Amino acid sequence: MLGLPKTTEMSKQLPKKAIYAKFQMNTAAKEKIDADISRITIVGEIAPNKVNIPAGDEVKSFFVLLVSLKRKEFDEKTIATLSKLIPQNILFVLEYGSESKLAIYHTKIMQTAWKPTEEQRIELQGLNLDKVWENLIVAVGSVDIEQGNTLDKQIEINERRHKLEKEIARLEKQARAEKQPKKKFELAGKIKKLKQEL
Repeated sequence: MLGLPKTTEMSKQLPKKAIYAKFQMNTAAKEKIDADISRITIVGEIAPNKVNIPAGDEVKSFFVLLVSLKRKEFDEKTIATLSKLIPQNILFVLEYGSESKLAIYHTKIMQTAWKPTEEQRIELQGLNLDKVWENLIVAVGSVDIEQGNTLDKQIEINERRHKLEKEIARLEKQARAEKQPKKKFELAGKIKKLKQEL
């Protein structure tokens, strides 16, 4: 799967009941997971003894989890919850029918677009597993790290940029609909300010 070496492959069912019991989840949380997920399987482990890449300072190994979804419009919070519950670095393969997308949780859920599962590929690039993991986050989240920024800093900047773009679009729409010149002028001023910040 994902074009990973055979040595990393495994197939271990992760029963939802075991997750619920271990983390003493309330009924509402269980229902959310049940609404989105039919099955969770550990399909791979990337570890030094399996891929000949040394462990990093923070990442000693990580798992590939195949999550069979009940619906394509799943709740992202479900995947975030799973990430927080399982104290491991996890690359999710979210599968619905014959399509899938990759997802990874790093400060927030990041995901790729849907594509046929057999076409999903990842590359393990890096001198150690810290770097491999960071490169996966960059690839899955389509993060373009600008010079001098750390991954976390870049994600923060991208989030801020996205919020500003949304706010500018909202204000521009409001300005187009506004009849009063004074209010229109005020909105134009706000838009200009936000564009400078952007």
